[in-house]
Amino acid sequence: MVVSVLEEMRIRALGVIDDAVVELSPGFTAVTGETGAGKTMVVTSLGLLLGGRADAALVRVGARAAVVEGRIVLPPGAPATRRAEEAGAELDEGVLLVSRTISAEGRSRAHVGGRSAPVGLLSELGEDLVAVHGQTDQQGLLRPARQREALDRYAGEAVSAPLAEYGEAYRRLRAVSAELAELTTRARERAQEADLLRFGLEEIAAAEPRAGEDAELAAEAERLGHAESLASAAATAHDALAGDPADPESVDAGGLVAGAQRALEAVRSHDPALAALADRLGEVGILLADVAGELAGYADDLDADPARLAAVEERRAALSHLTRKYGEDTAAVLAWAEESTARLAELEGDDDRIGELTAERDALRAELASLAQRLTDARAEAAKRFADAVTAELAELAMPHARVTVELRQHRTADEDSGIEVDGRLVAFGPHGVDEVELLLAPHPGAPPRAIAKGASGGELSRVMLAVEVVFAGTAPVPTYLFDEVDAGVGGRAAVEVGRRLARLAKSAQVVVVTHLPQVAAFADRHLAVEKTSDGSVTRSGVKTLRGEDRVRELSRMLAGQENSQLARAHAEELLEAARSGI
Repeated sequence: MVVSVLEEMRIRALGVIDDAVVELSPGFTAVTGETGAGKTMVVTSLGLLLGGRADAALVRVGARAAVVEGRIVLPPGAPATRRAEEAGAELDEGVLLVSRTISAEGRSRAHVGGRSAPVGLLSELGEDLVAVHGQTDQQGLLRPARQREALDRYAGEAVSAPLAEYGEAYRRLRAVSAELAELTTRARERAQEADLLRFGLEEIAAAEPRAGEDAELAAEAERLGHAESLASAAATAHDALAGDPADPESVDAGGLVAGAQRALEAVRSHDPALAALADRLGEVGILLADVAGELAGYADDLDADPARLAAVEERRAALSHLTRKYGEDTAAVLAWAEESTARLAELEGDDDRIGELTAERDALRAELASLAQRLTDARAEAAKRFADAVTAELAELAMPHARVTVELRQHRTADEDSGIEVDGRLVAFGPHGVDEVELLLAPHPGAPPRAIAKGASGGELSRVMLAVEVVFAGTAPVPTYLFDEVDAGVGGRAAVEVGRRLARLAKSAQVVVVTHLPQVAAFADRHLAVEKTSDGSVTRSGVKTLRGEDRVRELSRMLAGQENSQLARAHAEELLEAARSGI
């Protein structure tokens, strides 16, 4: 069966490494080297390929950019294969090429399967391909939140299903509680707003404005204010068009036009052009008569009543009062009234809304209590299995008498807003339930179980971390595990057992270990040494695959600090023989 394997990495201009190729085996690969040689850069390179944060400081001094390239074998249908293909990446006979470039200015680019890709895609692929663990991860395991995450991950669907339901209900409760708090704490402000809206609406209702009424009244006021001059002008214009009945000798425009038309009518038969002009004069005469009639009617209809003018001005003043407060004209005032009516209905419905929200909040709290109990029960069942499995692994790691237990705790609270009732007790709750999870270690019989943060030495913590990862490998395996000096603080027989357990893990997954322990490196299927050379101002590191005599020499250096020590060589050969025979 084809499994995902990281076959090779090429590292250029990264830290102390000038140009190196890291060839990895499907099983157990150990990476060793002197302090400062660049072992950490191997881990950093893999982190960059998995979407880790780019830092311009990683670029080798004098280089324009650092480049990390990787070859990954992916089986058809694997989650990482599907993600890569969905992103448009091309695989060459099941091999995916990925690369990451960091410029000296700090810019970062990623390529997946020959195509430019966001760095986030590398992170998504990394989640399916590699589990990276270093000493910082050990420190992370000391935090209760990480321990809870570890237990939940181990429990699988039994916890993840109710946890998803709980999370959704928790988010709804937060939203409902926030809205309810806003309604209750701002009740006075909202009541004041409602009073202002009612007052404004009552003012507008009393005035009963019409859209456009203010413009109509302005025009009427202008007309009434100049009634006498308008009447005089209309009479004068009428007399000019129709004549003054009191003066038979007066000359009017209508009579003059009629005389002109008669003169042309007498000779129109002699010239069509003149006939056309006679017709036009006839039209002018008709138009003048119409205008004269309208002028006479205008003068008769003109209202010069001072009382009407006073009423108009009074109405305009009332409308002006509204437009100063609620809108630039009566149409805007009416729009404000419509919006305010809706807002007032909303404010007046707050009491009903508060009742609805209170009932919903209480129902959600009851639902959360039920889901929290389901989570606690599922975690309690998984905790025993998890503790037994880790304890069994510790026995394989030279801690035969150690006992790991997982403690679940809930904290009581008197604050109803931050607590829910579980088993008749008001306990604090959060986004992940009501449980605090803590790993306890009793390193030997008779020792009281203590939190691993307090009860585990550095070497014990390393082995607990490895045991936890091995247990995870049996429940939710990833193809590749990278351990960065998780064997720190371990030595002697315990180091041998760590190497043996890593070798056993490598039978079902690819394991890469950066180590300073020869007892661990001896169990590796492939041994890589990071070597450093100095040529004055420039330091270069390379990665070399060790076989035969070279491997014995490196193990001797790791054992005694001397490559040619006969005692160290004998011990190195003994370690290799013991590892090969499984002792």
